[in-house]
Amino acid sequence: MSYVSEVMERVVAKNPGEPEFHQAVKEVLDSLALVIDAHEEEYRSIGLLERLTEPERIISFRVPWVDDQGKVQVNRGYRVQFNSAIGPYKGGLRFHPTVNQSILKFLGFEQVFKNSLTGLPIGGGKGGADFDPKGKSDREVMAFCQSFMTELCKYIGADQDVPAGDIGVGGREIGYLYGQYKRITGLYEGVLTGKGLTYGGSLVRTQATGYGLVYITEEMLRHAGESLAGKTVVISGSGNVAIYAAEKAGQLGAKVVALSDSNGYIYDADGIRLDVVKEIKEVRRGRIREYAEKVPGSVYTEGKGIWTIPCDVALPCATQNELHLEDAKALVDNGCICVAEGANMPTTREATDYLLEKKLLFMPGKAANAGGVATSALEMSQNSQRLSWTFEEVDERLKRIMIDIYAKAADAAARYGVKDNFVAGANIAGFEKVADAMKAQGIV
Repeated sequence: MSYVSEVMERVVAKNPGEPEFHQAVKEVLDSLALVIDAHEEEYRSIGLLERLTEPERIISFRVPWVDDQGKVQVNRGYRVQFNSAIGPYKGGLRFHPTVNQSILKFLGFEQVFKNSLTGLPIGGGKGGADFDPKGKSDREVMAFCQSFMTELCKYIGADQDVPAGDIGVGGREIGYLYGQYKRITGLYEGVLTGKGLTYGGSLVRTQATGYGLVYITEEMLRHAGESLAGKTVVISGSGNVAIYAAEKAGQLGAKVVALSDSNGYIYDADGIRLDVVKEIKEVRRGRIREYAEKVPGSVYTEGKGIWTIPCDVALPCATQNELHLEDAKALVDNGCICVAEGANMPTTREATDYLLEKKLLFMPGKAANAGGVATSALEMSQNSQRLSWTFEEVDERLKRIMIDIYAKAADAAARYGVKDNFVAGANIAGFEKVADAMKAQGIV
């Protein structure tokens, strides 16, 4: 049995009931087989894959808080500190009812390679809680965040572990979390990223993941002799990533015709009006169906089906495993030429394999959505230097990082004989840097 197969069997056996984590590990190890088989004896001797697939630390804790009715609520909080070979743990916090250890381990594992691809000195981690901020008052959210940080603060620090936002954790939540961290520790440091501009945040951070997604998509299209200009784009989701991907795509001459949320999707043949979407989602935290009530000619459809809309470019930006095999087939049948992942692992393994088989340009999330964590690391740099860079400075650094990520993925794919397979290329490029660091630091 190959080393990859042995380790995969061990991961499944040691982590029962964690399908998202199994999926993430299998997808990465399968595409790394080319590299691992070439160095099998060396990697076996130092247990590299066993260490790579086992988190360095998992913290699980209860989070008690009091709601507006005076009732005590209890949630479960986590921090998965996966790998610190190339820098302090870096990865978001997710507040959502679906949060569990499997999902956070999959996200933390993916984060290791994503962070490596940025070229910045940051390791991989992820965290969160099964708390749902939707429908909660500001006071309830603050009460939860303060209780959550009261425990989490024991395990994080500017040079140890630097969380950020994710689903359910935006500027409001980061502010409450940072205030409690500072209150307990007495430290004013860059321990959280995604902070407000008045207390250490970075310009472009709000836009970073969406902008970065479009920058790498444009670079991928450019190398294929294409451009976003004049292309029709469908984007799933209507949160931070989707909104700013739509904004940048529009700036580059594309027409975004669809967005979605967990209830359904809107289609606007004239192009989505982002001012309306921002007012619904960023100001009132409403549902995407309200768009159809405000914009004549647009159509709202309840449920799934956004990928049946004909488009040239598809950007899944909602959540994991949202784009299935039948969706991939619909995209191909309707003439789509490019898919780039704004969310983490939004395309199922079967759908990914089908898109690669059909020779679509496909950029996986660990490369395509790395702009968010890259700009978080730029925020850390500004905090360390006690500086604030201009919007243009940060945006230019972000664009250069995304172009470099494309180059790394393309180069690694070509070196191992799978040219234009950016799934393999991104995994290989991210792995090589982490593996070299792990080898250099001994059995730790």
